[in-house]
Amino acid sequence: MSLPKTLAEDVSRNLVMVARLIDEDPEQAYAYSRIALRLASRVAAVREAAGFAAYATQKYSEALAEFRAAKRMTGSVELWPVMADCERGLGRPERAMAMAGEPEVQKLDKAGQVEMRLVAAGARRDMGQLDAAIVTLQSSELASNAVHPWTARLRYAYADALLAAGREDEAREWFGKALEADKDGSTDASDRLAEMDGVEFVDALDEDGEDDGDDDGAAPEPVAGAADDSRADDDEDKDRTPEA
Repeated sequence: MSLPKTLAEDVSRNLVMVARLIDEDPEQAYAYSRIALRLASRVAAVREAAGFAAYATQKYSEALAEFRAAKRMTGSVELWPVMADCERGLGRPERAMAMAGEPEVQKLDKAGQVEMRLVAAGARRDMGQLDAAIVTLQSSELASNAVHPWTARLRYAYADALLAAGREDEAREWFGKALEADKDGSTDASDRLAEMDGVEFVDALDEDGEDDGDDDGAAPEPVAGAADDSRADDDEDKDRTPEA
């Protein structure tokens, strides 16, 4: 769906801020996403961004509704794993497990299938099925020596499940493998290994070195636009539960 130039620019500025802030300041990112949503709710990218912003602030019901709307608009299944994880966040791991068995999973690319495996393993753990969670993570992707963007997280999840099951030697090995693959610091595998070795970290900053409270790096306020793209057709989705 195309937007008038001025409106499109307003929406784009807000989406840029969502992407920039979602990791460091999710609440502010969420505020920007709500403005973008008010301006252009019929744009799939806006609904998806709003979903991720809500997800980052643990507003799982809202996130799920936005992801469903984006999926309906695009016909893509790429959001399926995060939708299932929203079900976990809502305390419905059995629905996440049901989604892991749906045909949509076969349409995901390799990264999406790994994400779905991680969500399914998490759902197993939510239900107290620790051994099943470990088995769920055992796969050709886990056994491979190749390193992909998802490798560190997969190895880390496996190590964490092993540790929860009391298999400490195996857990240590897999935390080490996770660390080897973690080129961008996406996990705290090094901290987990240090913790297992009894290493304690001490903050080197004394009281005089603490932040003085200045907030010169504060993000600008969300950019509001002058137009409103009605979302009347989609608001009713907020009250619906995704089909498992």
